Amino acid sequence: MVAAASSDGDGVAFLLSQLGHRSASTFADLIASIDLTPPHAGILRAISAEPGRSQQALSDRLGLLPSRVVAYVDELEHRGYVERRRNPDDRRLHALYLTAAGKKIMTKIGELGRRHEKLLTAGLDVQQRDTLRQLLSVVAERQGLTPHVHPGYRALGRATNSR
Repeated sequence: MVAAASSDGDGVAFLLSQLGHRSASTFADLIASIDLTPPHAGILRAISAEPGRSQQALSDRLGLLPSRVVAYVDELEHRGYVERRRNPDDRRLHALYLTAAGKKIMTKIGELGRRHEKLLTAGLDVQQRDTLRQLLSVVAERQGLTPHVHPGYRALGRATNSR
């Protein structure tokens, strides 16, 4: 796809789209090195950030279909990264926690995330990176995006995009 260039180059929307695609592809490649997908990493991150969250609350937070949350949590539990515990207040709900192996894989995900950040922002100094982060945070907020949640979760399991 070729974007129409203005007299001073490509527009912000096009550049963000171009960089977003590159960023997503690069992260998927990095995370594949530890046999995970970006959704796996995001779900582990969400569980790590709020241990004991129910599957339903996780589904609501991510905007992910409950059936997909169950499938991903099943996979992560099978790999030994997540454990389900009965919620003492409501035995119908399962509370989600990282196992020791899950905490170890989160350390690896964090390392890969820092590597990803360096790759994506190569050529910028610390001040430029901070300014870019601040500006992008303002844009994301104005667009109504949920902090710390990738909007791609909403598409998982819908239509033809099942993963």
